[in-house]
Amino acid sequence: MSTSSTSDTPIIGTHNGHFHADEALATFLLKLLPVYRHATITRTRDPEVLQTCTIVVDVGGIHHHQALRYDHHQRDFTATFPGKSTKLSSAGLVWMHYGKEIISTVTNLSIQDADTELLFQKIYEDFIEAFDANDNGIPLYDPSALRKANIEPKFSNKGFSIAGVVNRYNYAPSAREGGEGATANGTTTSGAPNPAKAGKSQDEEDARFLGASSFVGQQFVLELNDRFASWLPARAVVKEAFAARKQYDDQGRIIVIPYKPEGVPWSDHLYTLEEEQGAKGEVLYALFAESGEKDSKWRIRAVSLDAGSFENRKGLPEQWRGWVYWWQPDVRGGVADGEEGGGDVRGLGLSTSEVGVEKG
Repeated sequence: MSTSSTSDTPIIGTHNGHFHADEALATFLLKLLPVYRHATITRTRDPEVLQTCTIVVDVGGIHHHQALRYDHHQRDFTATFPGKSTKLSSAGLVWMHYGKEIISTVTNLSIQDADTELLFQKIYEDFIEAFDANDNGIPLYDPSALRKANIEPKFSNKGFSIAGVVNRYNYAPSAREGGEGATANGTTTSGAPNPAKAGKSQDEEDARFLGASSFVGQQFVLELNDRFASWLPARAVVKEAFAARKQYDDQGRIIVIPYKPEGVPWSDHLYTLEEEQGAKGEVLYALFAESGEKDSKWRIRAVSLDAGSFENRKGLPEQWRGWVYWWQPDVRGGVADGEEGGGDVRGLGLSTSEVGVEKG
């Protein structure tokens, strides 16, 4: 095996051959840490070569944090993220052991900060756990229960997921195809097939892997930055609005979200606050201003049954769907499924909510 690294340059080891989303993400996460920022990546299944690597993910048959070995394929492996039941993949292992340090590096939060813990949990739940489930063959729903209920998918979404995109990198043409020499970051592979016999160089396969790793890493960075810059600050805003909701409806069915120029991602926090305070499913509608101006238009949105659902707890009245208000059709807003509408003043918007609550 040839490598461009010097003896003191860390080496991240993973397997060669067909790759998946979990090790693509695991290697990217490690390279966010200062100690591995300039590390090279060696893709091999050769045990002797793996022994020379500083840290190894998704290959080697060992999970040993002190030895910096993070494989999950061994028969007796059962590790899960704290409080979760999904078996970890290499992505989840790296996140469990290094996630807080990664958050601190990217955001400058202290590792001990309570917000770091919030982000650590949230990023796993909303992003990384799906990598773990996908690589371990754990379905989102129980297939036998679906079959028993005669529920069949309406369409195929296998090419829509991150895992589906990563899989395409295994086959899609690469800019490195037919190239010679090491990849840009010094990635090498021991035991590579002879290009003349295989029809494709190992270097080209490594380039595909780097492309996949860059892709999933980009999604991770977007997720973390959004959670840090937008989701985290919104928590306090939504908590205050949730506490004040009975000012507008004595049963607390309407929440008024104050305008913030950076936006307020409110729905996720609403579900959490309802759960924490024993008020699950209570809020039916959210009202929020379109601007900070005194005469701002206000919008009303029906709250979804749960995060990611296309169903509402209580849709807007049928006669308003596809319109904003039947008495004011020139005002912008409204969709056909009863999810959203708009109005000129806050009072009018509240009236819309109240009618929806009582008559929808």
